[in-house]
Amino acid sequence: MPVPQIQLDAAVQASRQPDTPRLRQVLRQQLIARELFRQNAEKQHYDSKPEVQQAMAAARANAETQIYLRDNIHPEAVTDGQIRARYDEIVASLGKEEYKPRVIAVADDVTASLVIAQLKTGTAFDALARQYSVAPSKAAGGEMTWVSFKTPVTEGHTQGLPLAIAQAITQLPVGGVTSTPIATADARVIVKLDAKRATQVPTFDQARDTILQQLQTLALEKAAATFVADQVRNATIQQ
Repeated sequence: MPVPQIQLDAAVQASRQPDTPRLRQVLRQQLIARELFRQNAEKQHYDSKPEVQQAMAAARANAETQIYLRDNIHPEAVTDGQIRARYDEIVASLGKEEYKPRVIAVADDVTASLVIAQLKTGTAFDALARQYSVAPSKAAGGEMTWVSFKTPVTEGHTQGLPLAIAQAITQLPVGGVTSTPIATADARVIVKLDAKRATQVPTFDQARDTILQQLQTLALEKAAATFVADQVRNATIQQ
Protein backbone atom coordinates (compact mmCIF):
# COMPACT_ATOMS: atom_id res chain seq x y z
CA MET A 1 0.00 0.00 0.00
CA PRO A 2 1.65 3.27 -1.09
CA VAL A 3 1.98 6.14 1.38
CA PRO A 4 1.76 9.66 -0.11
CA GLN A 5 5.09 11.45 0.21
CA ILE A 6 3.49 14.53 1.71
CA GLN A 7 1.90 12.41 4.44
CA LEU A 8 5.19 10.69 5.25
CA ASP A 9 7.03 14.03 5.33
CA ALA A 10 4.43 15.38 7.75
CA ALA A 11 4.85 12.34 10.00
CA VAL A 12 8.63 12.80 10.05
CA GLN A 13 8.23 16.44 11.00
CA ALA A 14 5.70 15.65 13.71
CA SER A 15 8.02 13.02 15.22
CA ARG A 16 10.65 15.69 15.96
CA GLN A 17 13.36 13.10 15.39
CA PRO A 18 16.31 13.16 12.97
CA ASP A 19 15.15 12.33 9.43
CA THR A 20 16.73 8.94 8.70
CA PRO A 21 15.82 6.06 6.37
CA ARG A 22 15.13 3.91 9.44
CA LEU A 23 12.71 6.48 10.87
CA ARG A 24 10.91 6.77 7.53
CA GLN A 25 10.59 3.00 7.32
CA VAL A 26 9.06 2.80 10.80
CA LEU A 27 6.68 5.69 10.16
CA ARG A 28 5.66 4.27 6.78
CA GLN A 29 4.69 0.97 8.42
CA GLN A 30 2.74 2.84 11.09
CA LEU A 31 0.86 4.85 8.47
CA ILE A 32 0.06 1.71 6.49
CA ALA A 33 -1.22 -0.03 9.62
CA ARG A 34 -3.34 2.99 10.54
CA GLU A 35 -4.88 3.09 7.08
CA LEU A 36 -5.67 -0.64 7.20
CA PHE A 37 -7.34 -0.18 10.58
CA ARG A 38 -9.34 2.75 9.21
CA GLN A 39 -10.50 0.76 6.20
CA ASN A 40 -11.51 -2.22 8.33
CA ALA A 41 -13.39 0.05 10.71
CA GLU A 42 -15.19 1.70 7.80
CA LYS A 43 -16.20 -1.68 6.35
CA GLN A 44 -17.75 -2.56 9.69
CA HIS A 45 -19.57 0.80 9.77
CA TYR A 46 -17.76 2.17 12.79
CA ASP A 47 -18.30 5.61 11.28
CA SER A 48 -21.97 5.39 12.25
CA LYS A 49 -21.32 4.63 15.92
CA PRO A 50 -22.53 7.44 18.24
CA GLU A 51 -19.15 7.91 19.92
CA VAL A 52 -17.44 8.27 16.53
CA GLN A 53 -20.05 10.79 15.41
CA GLN A 54 -19.55 12.74 18.64
CA ALA A 55 -15.78 12.73 18.22
CA MET A 56 -16.09 13.91 14.61
CA ALA A 57 -18.47 16.69 15.62
CA ALA A 58 -16.12 17.80 18.42
CA ALA A 59 -13.09 17.78 16.09
CA ARG A 60 -15.01 19.80 13.49
CA ALA A 61 -16.18 22.34 16.08
CA ASN A 62 -12.65 22.69 17.42
CA ALA A 63 -11.16 23.19 13.94
CA GLU A 64 -13.84 25.72 13.01
CA THR A 65 -13.23 27.67 16.21
CA GLN A 66 -9.45 27.68 15.87
CA ILE A 67 -9.55 28.83 12.26
CA TYR A 68 -12.22 31.44 13.03
CA LEU A 69 -10.09 32.89 15.85
CA ARG A 70 -6.98 32.82 13.68
CA ASP A 71 -8.76 34.80 10.96
CA ASN A 72 -10.38 37.33 13.30
CA ILE A 73 -7.86 38.05 16.05
CA HIS A 74 -5.28 40.53 14.82
CA PRO A 75 -2.61 41.43 17.40
CA GLU A 76 -0.65 44.63 16.97
CA ALA A 77 2.82 44.20 15.49
CA VAL A 78 5.68 44.37 17.96
CA THR A 79 8.07 47.22 17.16
CA ASP A 80 11.84 47.38 17.59
CA GLY A 81 11.28 50.21 20.03
CA GLN A 82 9.11 48.00 22.23
CA ILE A 83 11.73 45.25 22.16
CA ARG A 84 14.48 47.69 23.11
CA ALA A 85 12.36 49.21 25.90
CA ARG A 86 11.62 45.78 27.35
CA TYR A 87 15.31 44.81 27.15
CA ASP A 88 16.31 47.99 29.00
CA GLU A 89 13.63 47.29 31.61
CA ILE A 90 14.92 43.76 32.17
CA VAL A 91 18.56 44.87 32.45
CA ALA A 92 17.61 47.62 34.90
CA SER A 93 15.83 45.06 37.11
CA LEU A 94 18.90 42.82 37.52
CA GLY A 95 21.07 42.81 40.60
CA LYS A 96 24.83 42.37 40.83
CA GLU A 97 24.48 38.62 41.42
CA GLU A 98 22.32 35.89 39.96
CA TYR A 99 21.16 32.68 41.59
CA LYS A 100 20.39 29.10 40.49
CA PRO A 101 17.73 27.74 42.86
CA ARG A 102 15.76 24.53 43.22
CA VAL A 103 12.34 24.36 44.83
CA ILE A 104 10.01 21.75 46.23
CA ALA A 105 6.42 23.00 46.44
CA VAL A 106 3.91 20.87 48.34
CA ALA A 107 0.26 21.39 49.20
CA ASP A 108 0.31 21.16 53.01
CA ASP A 109 2.41 21.46 56.16
CA VAL A 110 2.42 17.72 56.83
CA THR A 111 4.05 16.91 53.49
CA ALA A 112 6.47 19.82 53.92
CA SER A 113 7.56 18.46 57.30
CA LEU A 114 8.02 15.00 55.78
CA VAL A 115 10.23 16.42 53.00
CA ILE A 116 12.37 18.42 55.44
CA ALA A 117 12.80 15.36 57.66
CA GLN A 118 14.01 13.31 54.68
CA LEU A 119 16.38 16.09 53.64
CA LYS A 120 17.92 15.99 57.12
CA THR A 121 18.55 12.24 56.77
CA GLY A 122 20.49 12.86 53.53
CA THR A 123 17.89 12.18 50.84
CA ALA A 124 18.76 14.11 47.68
CA PHE A 125 16.81 17.31 47.10
CA ASP A 126 16.17 16.54 43.43
CA ALA A 127 14.81 13.08 44.24
CA LEU A 128 12.38 14.54 46.77
CA ALA A 129 11.33 17.20 44.27
CA ARG A 130 10.47 14.51 41.71
CA GLN A 131 8.55 12.55 44.34
CA TYR A 132 6.63 15.27 46.18
CA SER A 133 6.72 18.62 44.37
CA VAL A 134 3.68 20.02 42.60
CA ALA A 135 5.66 22.79 40.90
CA PRO A 136 6.27 22.81 37.11
CA SER A 137 9.96 22.15 37.84
CA LYS A 138 9.14 18.77 39.42
CA ALA A 139 10.38 16.69 36.47
CA ALA A 140 13.71 18.58 36.52
CA GLY A 141 14.29 17.81 40.18
CA GLY A 142 13.06 21.26 41.18
CA GLU A 143 15.70 23.05 39.11
CA MET A 144 14.84 26.61 38.06
CA THR A 145 16.46 29.03 35.65
CA TRP A 146 18.97 31.64 36.77
CA VAL A 147 17.31 34.60 38.50
CA SER A 148 18.63 37.97 39.63
CA PHE A 149 17.16 40.64 41.89
CA LYS A 150 18.28 43.97 43.22
CA THR A 151 18.86 43.64 46.96
CA PRO A 152 17.23 44.11 49.33
CA VAL A 153 14.47 42.41 47.35
CA THR A 154 11.20 44.36 47.17
CA GLU A 155 7.67 43.48 46.09
CA GLY A 156 7.16 43.71 42.35
CA HIS A 157 10.85 43.18 41.56
CA THR A 158 11.12 39.43 42.03
CA GLN A 159 10.91 38.07 38.46
CA GLY A 160 7.43 36.79 39.25
CA LEU A 161 8.41 34.83 42.36
CA PRO A 162 6.67 35.35 45.72
CA LEU A 163 8.63 37.93 47.72
CA ALA A 164 9.50 35.52 50.55
CA ILE A 165 10.98 33.00 48.10
CA ALA A 166 13.06 35.64 46.32
CA GLN A 167 14.35 36.87 49.68
CA ALA A 168 15.25 33.34 50.75
CA ILE A 169 17.17 32.76 47.52
CA THR A 170 19.36 35.82 48.09
CA GLN A 171 20.05 34.90 51.72
CA LEU A 172 20.98 31.23 51.34
CA PRO A 173 24.62 30.13 51.04
CA VAL A 174 25.46 27.96 48.03
CA GLY A 175 24.25 24.45 48.83
CA GLY A 176 21.98 25.76 51.57
CA VAL A 177 18.34 24.77 52.06
CA THR A 178 15.61 26.68 53.88
CA SER A 179 15.13 25.11 57.32
CA THR A 180 11.39 25.75 57.36
CA PRO A 181 8.87 25.80 54.49
CA ILE A 182 7.87 29.16 53.02
CA ALA A 183 4.11 29.66 52.99
CA THR A 184 2.63 31.01 49.75
CA ALA A 185 -0.99 31.45 48.73
CA ASP A 186 -1.39 27.85 47.58
CA ALA A 187 1.70 25.92 48.62
CA ARG A 188 4.52 25.33 51.08
CA VAL A 189 7.89 25.82 49.41
CA ILE A 190 11.35 24.54 50.33
CA VAL A 191 14.24 26.26 48.54
CA LYS A 192 17.80 25.16 47.83
CA LEU A 193 20.50 27.36 46.28
CA ASP A 194 22.60 25.38 43.79
CA ALA A 195 24.91 28.17 42.58
CA LYS A 196 25.58 31.89 42.62
CA ARG A 197 27.64 34.07 40.29
CA ALA A 198 28.09 37.62 39.04
CA THR A 199 25.13 38.52 36.85
CA GLN A 200 25.75 37.73 33.19
CA VAL A 201 23.77 40.26 31.16
CA PRO A 202 22.96 39.09 27.60
CA THR A 203 23.50 41.54 24.78
CA PHE A 204 20.48 43.02 23.05
CA ASP A 205 21.09 40.84 20.00
CA GLN A 206 21.24 37.71 22.17
CA ALA A 207 17.99 38.55 23.94
CA ARG A 208 16.06 40.05 21.03
CA ASP A 209 14.34 36.92 19.70
CA THR A 210 13.24 35.76 23.15
CA ILE A 211 11.83 39.18 24.03
CA LEU A 212 10.11 39.40 20.64
CA GLN A 213 8.35 36.07 21.24
CA GLN A 214 7.28 37.17 24.70
CA LEU A 215 5.88 40.48 23.44
CA GLN A 216 4.12 38.76 20.54
CA THR A 217 2.48 36.36 23.00
CA LEU A 218 1.32 39.28 25.15
CA ALA A 219 0.00 41.11 22.08
CA LEU A 220 -1.92 38.01 21.01
CA GLU A 221 -3.39 37.56 24.50
CA LYS A 222 -4.44 41.21 24.58
CA ALA A 223 -6.04 41.03 21.12
CA ALA A 224 -7.81 37.80 22.05
CA ALA A 225 -9.19 39.29 25.28
CA THR A 226 -10.46 42.36 23.42
CA PHE A 227 -12.04 40.22 20.70
CA VAL A 228 -13.78 37.96 23.21
CA ALA A 229 -15.06 40.94 25.21
CA ASP A 230 -16.46 42.54 22.05
CA GLN A 231 -18.14 39.30 20.99
CA VAL A 232 -19.75 38.80 24.41
CA ARG A 233 -20.88 42.41 24.60
CA ASN A 234 -22.55 42.27 21.19
CA ALA A 235 -23.99 38.77 21.52
CA THR A 236 -27.66 38.00 21.93
CA ILE A 237 -27.90 35.03 24.26
CA GLN A 238 -31.19 33.22 24.67
CA GLN A 239 -31.86 31.65 28.04
